[in-house]
Amino acid sequence: MNIAQLPDKDLLSRLRSAGLRWLVGPFTIHLRSRVPEFPRYLRTFYADNQVLTPPWEDIADFHVTLHPSLGWRRYWRPKVHFRLDGNSFFAPFPLSHAPPMFEWGLNMAIASRCNQYLLLHAAVLEKDGFALVMPGSPGSGKSTLSAALMLRGFRLLSDEFGLYSPGKNRFAANPRPVGLKNESIDVIRMFAPKATLSEEYTQTKKGTVSFLRIPATNVLESHRQAEPRWIVFPMFQRDDPTYLEKLPRADGFLRLAANAFNYETLGQTGFDGVTDIIRRSQVLQLRFGSLEEAVGKLEALTST
Repeated sequence: MNIAQLPDKDLLSRLRSAGLRWLVGPFTIHLRSRVPEFPRYLRTFYADNQVLTPPWEDIADFHVTLHPSLGWRRYWRPKVHFRLDGNSFFAPFPLSHAPPMFEWGLNMAIASRCNQYLLLHAAVLEKDGFALVMPGSPGSGKSTLSAALMLRGFRLLSDEFGLYSPGKNRFAANPRPVGLKNESIDVIRMFAPKATLSEEYTQTKKGTVSFLRIPATNVLESHRQAEPRWIVFPMFQRDDPTYLEKLPRADGFLRLAANAFNYETLGQTGFDGVTDIIRRSQVLQLRFGSLEEAVGKLEALTST
């Protein structure tokens, strides 16, 4: 059973009592929440994710609570609190910002606890069994570009984390709603008018954000891993020409290692993981001023 198939009463009851357990890629999420509008967000953006049933209902990688403030703060500037295993890591957000708080809190949980993977700050998409890895800093256009490629038929493994298993030499999939910020929201609306986006959450720490729903097939095929084949460092430069250029592998190694959350923590395993990805991949830089042209370049690259 997936989240969309749960009756409203059942979904609400689980969230408010024992909690809802569901699969997101290789992770099991256990969530309890009393935020009034949050079930609607789950139904829309996690509709195709599998709900766990006995005897697996007691297992979870992350135990999360998402609750409104109590007392008089319920009525005056109401807030929402995120806790992981009972511990608070963020200042509360406005109650209406519960979805971005959940997504960013889950990012923090993965980044801080999942050292079974080499964790790259990168979007990862799959084409014909091979992974296109796009590491990027804020403003590079990484999420916008990964959203556009997904909407053109690439399978999204993640727009935020490259989950690389050094022993298997494969990227695991962790498909979740794609977070878009500021101008990127309208860019994707123009690129794919039929795409499903959440409401816009304004005045967050990242500006205005919205979340893009991913295709059901991306969720249903999340058990499929992908071998590294292309590493592309994107850099958006408004109105500039679009071109791909090869990078020396040594430069690629340094830049990829710098984009790993736990490279130093993993020690030799981190070094071996980055080395293996570089050896298996073409290493390139993409400068683009046009999203359509950038997508065309990457479609051509991954078709050869």
